[in-house]
Amino acid sequence: MGSLRKSIDAVLSGRSDANLRFSELCRVLENLGFSKRVKGGHHIYFRQGIEEIINLQPLAGGKAKPYQVRQTREIIVKYRLVIPERPE
Repeated sequence: MGSLRKSIDAVLSGRSDANLRFSELCRVLENLGFSKRVKGGHHIYFRQGIEEIINLQPLAGGKAKPYQVRQTREIIVKYRLVIPERPE
């Protein structure tokens, strides 16, 4: 959970929008309960109770697009999403 927590903090902080790996952003969304479908290079995330659909495409170097990180952050904040704690 440590690296997941770091990824979430990176998304929420806004300091590293251009430095976040695409796979990290996908992992955050999946752990927040979003379902995914892939159509070509588009990774489309959706979740019941959330109006917005998040459409992600990776950059050539494996990074997430900064504006897509911002969109994800806005949705997390707007809906007050949290990752459920898992009992150890």
